Amino acid sequence: MLAETICSAVSAAGLGIAAVTAYRKRFLTATRIAAYSLVPIGLVLTGVVEWVAGIAFKPSVWLGFGVLGLSWLLFMTTRAIERRSGTTRAERKAARAAERNEAVAPAASAPSLGAGATAGPAATAAAKPQPRAKKKQEAAAPGDDFSDIEAILKKHGI
Repeated sequence: MLAETICSAVSAAGLGIAAVTAYRKRFLTATRIAAYSLVPIGLVLTGVVEWVAGIAFKPSVWLGFGVLGLSWLLFMTTRAIERRSGTTRAERKAARAAERNEAVAPAASAPSLGAGATAGPAATAAAKPQPRAKKKQEAAAPGDDFSDIEAILKKHGI
């Protein structure tokens, strides 16, 4: 009964504020305030306030919230342990997908053409890695991290 009285008082106060706002020629704001102020009285009339008050004072409901909290705590603990071990669901999923769809050999730079492809001179030249370019790529690998930064600094004149 106290909750219904409080909701009615809040609605009445909100409608009063809406009337003052409308008097100041701010009709859009007044309409919005009136809409918000009618929500508490609507909840009282539909019985939602009585239902919530009935739930709030039952020990079995609070026990249910405790069980939900415990399950959430267990779930978050297992997620934290999973993250700490270094393997996540996404990593395991990617590993399974890589095992199934292994069209490219691990050391190959392009997919294999299969047994039906002809090995012409162009195909054999493309298949052989050039050792000189490989050494250049290995030497450039550490510098690649800073090339973007150098370009940004040069762009800004630093």
